[in-house]
Amino acid sequence: MKKLPDKILGKLATVLPADMLEAVLPFVLVVLVALAVAYKYVDPAPPKKIVISAGSREGNYDAYARIYRELLKAENISLDLRDSEGSVENLHRLQNPDSGVDLAFIQGGVASTEPTAGLVSLGSLYYEPLWIFCKCKEDVTHLSALKGKRIAVGKEGGGTKVLAMTLLDASGINAGNATLVPIGDTDAAKAIQQGDVDVAFFVDTPTSMLIQNVAMDPSLRLISLDEAEAYISQFSYLHHLVLPAGALSIEKNIPLHDVQLLAPTATLVARESVHPALIYLMLKVISQVHGGAGLLQAKREFPSEKDTDFTLSNQAEAFYKSGLPFLDKYLPFWAATFVNRMFIVIIPLLVVLYPLTKIAPSLYTWLIKSKLYKCYGELRFLETQLLERSADMDFGKFADELDEIEKKVNRLRMPVAFSQHLYELKGHVELVRAKLTRLRVG
Repeated sequence: MKKLPDKILGKLATVLPADMLEAVLPFVLVVLVALAVAYKYVDPAPPKKIVISAGSREGNYDAYARIYRELLKAENISLDLRDSEGSVENLHRLQNPDSGVDLAFIQGGVASTEPTAGLVSLGSLYYEPLWIFCKCKEDVTHLSALKGKRIAVGKEGGGTKVLAMTLLDASGINAGNATLVPIGDTDAAKAIQQGDVDVAFFVDTPTSMLIQNVAMDPSLRLISLDEAEAYISQFSYLHHLVLPAGALSIEKNIPLHDVQLLAPTATLVARESVHPALIYLMLKVISQVHGGAGLLQAKREFPSEKDTDFTLSNQAEAFYKSGLPFLDKYLPFWAATFVNRMFIVIIPLLVVLYPLTKIAPSLYTWLIKSKLYKCYGELRFLETQLLERSADMDFGKFADELDEIEKKVNRLRMPVAFSQHLYELKGHVELVRAKLTRLRVG
């Protein structure tokens, strides 16, 4: 049984002349080897697994990460979720090259004083309003009025504490004139409802059960920050939002009046080393998840370029200017990735192949004519010997050698385009034969 390459060459020989195969095959083999090497090493395939640092199990980050996981599963990409205490821990994981984390949710402002080299943003996902509830008899409109209060500022490792401490410090509130309690989320809600603290800071969406539960407590007041514009002028990662009266409950008219809120945005941050194809895939996913309208955001307001803590990735920058690349819009992830990788490989190869297309025809012509030249060399050598005319010349030997040359010429299979050269060679053989006959007779 013949080997597979022999079978392939045999089939090719029935389609292409052997000389053409001989001329073209080396170039084809070089190109195939170059393609295989480039496909494997020049632009490696994206990994099938991504690791994301989310948040606590009951938080929004965890909920959104689980939605991402289902969407990525449809593209044969697995998303591994890592629980965390919040944005601060997420950022530290991204900064640690040994953590194994590729993506993380980071609250706006958390990285404003942290090193961000090697990290890039995929964009802001949604507003994360700051809710400040006070167990007080009168409305509070300035944070400076919280002196002497017991304040739940959020748990360690979370973005709530970072934001609370920043705003309190700017308002002249510190551990020297207030009691700052490092608890957050459900612990802070329980503490303020039971009267263990006077004020509690929360960073959460308006639809969360935590905010709904605290807001419905008639003993608590939602603080409206009259100086919201002053804060956003000083802290660029904050946004001024207005919560309309009755927005949390139309039936109970909660809140009773418009409330001025401050809000950072939740940002999806990646290591700079994450494969570009996965970045585009994540951009496609977050646009599906976060593109709708909400109580405090317009339709298609997110994802966006609102955050300022991290440099926007090149892919995200292109995405926000002109959307997804053409192939990513209409092809499955694996197909778009394959075609994109092949483009990266093929374009440089075309640059190399173009001059080769000029060389191949010349090589083909030389291979064809080299067979003629070989016969011409033997014929010329024979003719040179005849011209010496030595006394003991063996004409029979010369005749036999000439017959052998003629047989070689007759066995030559030349393309039609070279027929003229073949017939010229046959004519020259006859000329030498005629010269041999004259010498023999004379």
